[in-house]
Amino acid sequence: MDFTQGSAVAAIFRQACTDFDFKERRKIRSLTAVLETTAQALAQSDTVRQQAGQDLKLWTDLRKLWRDLARTQLSFWDNDDSGDDDDDDDGHANDKLRGVCTSLAKFTRNLVAGVPGNQLRAFDNEPDMRRLLHFYTSWSAMEDKESVATARVLTQALSNTVTANDALIARLWESYMNLPEDQVVFIRLLGSQDSRTLLATLVFILNCIHGSRKRTHLLTKTKVGVRVCIGLLDNMVRLHEAEEGSEGAKAFDVGYAIFIQLIEGGMVPDLYKKFSVSDEIVTPHQTTLLKLVDSYLQSTQLDPMSMHIPEILQTHELLGSFLAKRFFTLSAYAQTAIHRSLGTQPASPKGVNVTSEESGGRSSSDSNSSSQSGSAVSSSSYSSTDFPRPPQELDVMLPKVCEALVLITQCIVTICLEAEEQLARLDEGVSSYTTFTNMKNYFNQKKSSEQGIPESLIELLRLLDLFLPRINHGKPVNTDGSAAMQSSPGANASGFSYLKRDLVRLLGVLCHGVPAVQDRAREVGGLPVVMNLCVVDERNPYLREHAIFTLHNLLKNNQANQKFVDGLKPSQEWGEDGTLKTKVGAVLK
Repeated sequence: MDFTQGSAVAAIFRQACTDFDFKERRKIRSLTAVLETTAQALAQSDTVRQQAGQDLKLWTDLRKLWRDLARTQLSFWDNDDSGDDDDDDDGHANDKLRGVCTSLAKFTRNLVAGVPGNQLRAFDNEPDMRRLLHFYTSWSAMEDKESVATARVLTQALSNTVTANDALIARLWESYMNLPEDQVVFIRLLGSQDSRTLLATLVFILNCIHGSRKRTHLLTKTKVGVRVCIGLLDNMVRLHEAEEGSEGAKAFDVGYAIFIQLIEGGMVPDLYKKFSVSDEIVTPHQTTLLKLVDSYLQSTQLDPMSMHIPEILQTHELLGSFLAKRFFTLSAYAQTAIHRSLGTQPASPKGVNVTSEESGGRSSSDSNSSSQSGSAVSSSSYSSTDFPRPPQELDVMLPKVCEALVLITQCIVTICLEAEEQLARLDEGVSSYTTFTNMKNYFNQKKSSEQGIPESLIELLRLLDLFLPRINHGKPVNTDGSAAMQSSPGANASGFSYLKRDLVRLLGVLCHGVPAVQDRAREVGGLPVVMNLCVVDERNPYLREHAIFTLHNLLKNNQANQKFVDGLKPSQEWGEDGTLKTKVGAVLK
């Protein structure tokens, strides 16, 4: 028979369905063979699929097959009251049913691909296909290699049935997002360890939400949607080191594309909130989400000729308030935790003068800087002579908070730099997009409890310099150059990596060309803090270089800051290993 004609494909399919009975194994074998052959024929072209779909009797037979298969498969074990002697026969019969299901899914998958009319007619089979997919994604089924393959083909069949058909996608997606959780096949599929199955699932999800803010929004507004996102994040963590070109790597890329839809849709704040857990300042899923946001921002470095500049800058605006609030919350938590560990008191409120006794005997550089700048220095009650000493209290969440802070800081840095780049393009006439918010100004002006981001990060840097020993040649070193004892970060030091570096870099970006921020940094004692970071710290690669760059930005065209620094003299000298010898810190003349 000539399978280049869709009518021939439909004819042989209908003939195989004539008098078909799932109780007759011979007919099962015959139908399976026909389904495999015709599925290959349907994969040839849209023309073959369109011609086959014009045979209305084909759809009647297809509907009956799916309905009878679902009933037979799902009632197979329920009706089994045989003894152990018949177990082999039962297993063989179940294999036959699985074979029919796989072949029928292939036939349907190929029949509907890219043909809207066929999709509409095949959609009547969606409930039975979903019930079978639910069966083949049970815990026991997913342990069986053949069942995993069947689940994968069923997923592809469902995906093809609705792909690029907006009306059908809307019906399916809304239905799935409102099902009881134990009936949602997406959640079960995302638990699969098979990369090919995950890839098919992620393609299915992406096809459902692509280009629709309403459908994407359901991922953050419904309980099922949030569960799906949790499953997505778990897989992103598992797949991010997959070998390039592998099915796992492809699945990661599709998963990343799904989160781009969420990021550009402005849904990160809602999703972040849904991932919160009582009594935890930050959760693993929130951290993973921040990593994806950071990666997205890094990947969308603006091309001067890009047609997507307005959309990218608008996404930055959508993220601005969220990032600022997270920074203040995490920075405040970290400061409080470090104070408890050091056994010190939090910083004094702005505008309250602190005597040397009240500040715990701080060095003259910090106490005198207040009088020089004309305002009080935000200072903490600690003394350089009090350290090193054992931590008074350990906060197990602090490393996770600092890890999240690094990501938040990197995101803010990227957005601020892009804002400056856009201003430069406008000045050069390269871009004509003027109706955008200068996010660098936004972050500089944002405040929480009368404290801005520059003030908050300077105080955190001050505390971190006391709390985290610098690492030189693999060994911790105190601020006075002596060997340091292992402190609380030793249990999980990875969370503290890059924190000082990225915080001081953010300060340099925020103050660049902004005299008001330069002054604010001086007024809270930020200049000595930055100067003390011009050292080697293996936990913070290129810390010294970023600190020097930030110091340059703080001093540029600012006579008050230049005068302050000119009034300092170093009380140490550089060693050949790039570290400061003798007591670290700056003192006034």
